[in-house]
Amino acid sequence: MNPVHPSELTFEEGVLLVKIARKAIEAYVSKGEHVDVANYAVISEKLRRPGMTFTTIERIDAAGRTSLRGCIGFLAPVYSLIESTIESAIEAAVNDPRFPPLSPDELGEIIVEVTVLSNPESVVVEDRWQIPSMIIIGKHGLVAEKGWFKGTLLPVVPVEYCWDEETFLAETCLKAGLRPDCWLDKSTKIYIYEGRVFREKAPGGEIYERDMHSEYEASCKKPGDARPS
Repeated sequence: MNPVHPSELTFEEGVLLVKIARKAIEAYVSKGEHVDVANYAVISEKLRRPGMTFTTIERIDAAGRTSLRGCIGFLAPVYSLIESTIESAIEAAVNDPRFPPLSPDELGEIIVEVTVLSNPESVVVEDRWQIPSMIIIGKHGLVAEKGWFKGTLLPVVPVEYCWDEETFLAETCLKAGLRPDCWLDKSTKIYIYEGRVFREKAPGGEIYERDMHSEYEASCKKPGDARPS
């Protein structure tokens, strides 16, 4: 069975995944309970197909500023899309090695974001300098892999940091523990995947789909910037 491609999702299905992610986080953090997929009898067959998600948790302060609190997910379709959402949400909440486990007191102070991914596709080019032209900022995420070293950056990351395509590649290499120019090395595998991002506007509040390309154009492009969009 083919994994769900992000383009197949309706907006309502994306919203539902964020709601499920939050419920999974709250149940596990507050009660130690694991949300049972069987409880979602009305879930469409599409969401029961194999799929890949990352869940990002951000903490929001009184001034409305957000900071990363956890982010974990799956780059292979090892679960159904709904199970991937539940598992990535719990992992991001309690098992991100960069942060202590989320506490019950924080549940009202977090923003939940779910990124639905396509299957990463290997980039095959003779001239490695062609790779940047294959990347669309705001649409694509990247994976760099060489031997035991592997790292990924989600489509939202270059948008939030206003990176161009080459910087995005370099930062993905660094995330993998490799040199920033690893993408020019033919022994390094570069993969590109697509992503759609659904996010809460406020803790437990309204959910929307991020238009990351528009965010990038509005925040990062300068007058006279001739880079392709």
